[in-house]
Amino acid sequence: MTRALLAAVLLLWAFPASAQEWARAALDASPRHLEWVKVPAGDRTVRAFVAYPERKDPALAVIVIHENRGLTDWVRMVADRLAAEGYVAVAPDLLSGFDKAHQATADFADSDAARDAIYDLPPERVTADLLAVRQYAAKLPATNGKTAVIGFCWGGGEAFRFATNAPRLSAALVFYGRASKDDAALKAISAPVYGFYGARDWRVNGTIPETRDRMKRLGKPYEPVVYEGVGHAFLRAGDAPDADAAGKAARDQAWARVKAILQGLK
Repeated sequence: MTRALLAAVLLLWAFPASAQEWARAALDASPRHLEWVKVPAGDRTVRAFVAYPERKDPALAVIVIHENRGLTDWVRMVADRLAAEGYVAVAPDLLSGFDKAHQATADFADSDAARDAIYDLPPERVTADLLAVRQYAAKLPATNGKTAVIGFCWGGGEAFRFATNAPRLSAALVFYGRASKDDAALKAISAPVYGFYGARDWRVNGTIPETRDRMKRLGKPYEPVVYEGVGHAFLRAGDAPDADAAGKAARDQAWARVKAILQGLK
């Protein structure tokens, strides 16, 4: 076994959550500029992955909030896919500096350990990190000062919550995430919220009618769409090589909607 192959095997063994070879292959084949950056966030530093579009003018910045397994190759692939559509995508690793032994998602023993750590993050720390990342993204020379947010699973809920803490946000795209139960928080939302849900995900979907009613009562734009034949995390599942026809169809429909929404924000 060559040294390079051994290193790859050890990486996959050490952190299965990021072992999405198909996603990594897509990143390796990307013609766009991809880089890791360190974003100051008070007394902390947030590591983030940035994907730049190939275009001749400033672009909208899209903050990409990862699932409950941390910043995986698939999430980075989503950032690159957004860059392919003409946006500067910034995907922060919200497990940055979790403790001395875990400075990033990849430092956790496995995806379960990363997930456990995610649910130990104080909400105020997540908010502070995301606000710092948003400020960083808005000031990049490649961006036009406007920012939107997109999040998945845990990150979907955080995208909804971030909209309650981020004035002048252009839009929040929430994939299978639930809203805050606090009306005072929802009242602070200034951006339209677009929901994406799999039909076989009643754990989340059961909250949609109440969220729709509350947002309507508060005069806040909220447009949920439920995609048939799929469940939770359908966008990632639809990207996998073994995705079935329903999964691929839902993925394609959701991405078409994402592109249409972001196009309207330019």
